[in-house]
Amino acid sequence: MEDKVLLRIRNITKIFPGVKALDQVSLQVEVGEVHALVGENGAGKSTLVNIISGVLRPDSGEMTLDQRKYAPANPRESQILGIGFVHQEMALCPHLSIAENVFIGRLPRKLAALADFEKARVETGGLLKKFATDLDPKTKVQELTIANQQIVEIIKALSLDCRLLILDEPTSSLTEAETENLFQIITDLKSRGISILYISHRLSEVFQICDRISVLRDGGLVKTLAVADTSEDEVISQMVGRSIEAFYPAKHPNAGEEILRVEDLSCGKKFQHISFSVRGGEILGLSGLIGAGRSEVARALCGIDRYEKGQVYLYGKKIRFNNSYEAIQSKIAYLTENRKTEGLFLKLAIKTNIVVTSLKTITRRKLVDRGKEESLTRKYIEILRIKTAGLQQKVLNLSGGNQQKVMVAKWLAINPVVLFMDEPTRGIDVGAKTEIHYLMRELCNRGIGIVLISSELPEIIGMCDRVIVMNEGLKTGELVGEEITEENIMRLAAAKKNKIA
Repeated sequence: MEDKVLLRIRNITKIFPGVKALDQVSLQVEVGEVHALVGENGAGKSTLVNIISGVLRPDSGEMTLDQRKYAPANPRESQILGIGFVHQEMALCPHLSIAENVFIGRLPRKLAALADFEKARVETGGLLKKFATDLDPKTKVQELTIANQQIVEIIKALSLDCRLLILDEPTSSLTEAETENLFQIITDLKSRGISILYISHRLSEVFQICDRISVLRDGGLVKTLAVADTSEDEVISQMVGRSIEAFYPAKHPNAGEEILRVEDLSCGKKFQHISFSVRGGEILGLSGLIGAGRSEVARALCGIDRYEKGQVYLYGKKIRFNNSYEAIQSKIAYLTENRKTEGLFLKLAIKTNIVVTSLKTITRRKLVDRGKEESLTRKYIEILRIKTAGLQQKVLNLSGGNQQKVMVAKWLAINPVVLFMDEPTRGIDVGAKTEIHYLMRELCNRGIGIVLISSELPEIIGMCDRVIVMNEGLKTGELVGEEITEENIMRLAAAKKNKIA
């Protein structure tokens, strides 16, 4: 029925110089529904929500809101008309209080020239109570967790009588518990008749919280699907334009010699009695629930953190890295799960990020050979198909998938024998994930041993030749070949300490 439709988009087209970002896109968002918008990077998601929120104007097409023509000239106008937008990179003032952020630019007044801060705090407190949170409106935003900052952004939108809330990658920086709390908030908003436009690469979350899914590909709408009538595999196929079978490369179990052996590795409560080996030409998975100790083991083996006891052997020779530099010298690399804070120099050029681990190979008499630097950078841009405007482009301006490729290039430049990859496809689109998956298998075919840490079970199952499962810092089992199933992994991931053999 027409009165169920809050926002209707008809034949929206947007053209940038040389690029048709949106091509005749039509969709509708109903009152009180959670509507997912999915697609690879470059599919047109950002352009579409920027048009909805008044940041951009379409070249053709029209929109209606509550059956009235809707054409916001700017973001402020879209807010007045009931559109709220919580960006992935939140736009809060850290040194102001929660209440001041919620009412920034429109603080209630006592007199014509005096702001009524008390009234702002009272109204903010009322909004906070609706979410069953004990946050104090007077608290500075810089003291809040990312999850609580997100709540502030949502409250800010609701204080403007928001009827459609756009959430852009809302769980990208949240823990599992914080994500569940956000989902409760979304469910509450939905029950009040507020519509949610939910943008995410995490399809498991989309299927958990959303009612319908609109898939964009190459600037066009492929299909709108009811969650109840589709599957993750079908959505992925629609996003990438090929079958799910092509998402993971074929496995060719052909492990070579043992490169790394770990015996009885322990570090307090972080992990205890961990033993495993890594062979050339295989992908070994470290699986388990969040907090199981997987990343801690990898960081200790790569010299980033310390371990208390245990033995580590590289090609049969006992070793212990006191820092990451020693690990790099031995060609052991760790691709961190936090690319923006630990893995990349975001404000520096692509070439600087790629060569930073291999400066010895491109310097002569302590001076960088610019020719070698450029040659090395171009080599990995070509190998990894990094989409960039040039060697000098800042990494900050790349897509998530291309940022991840730059980080991979940095470690490939040292010619690693073992590469630890911690959540290598987190926060990147399906197409970029597929490229990373095929790259991993290609590296294995060259004889490199890969240790994959991933919270995505399909990735562990689709990529790994062997899987070590951990729970509460302990190894609870090892799976090989056809034993690597979701049921077996979850059974071992939930095993209690007193039941571990």
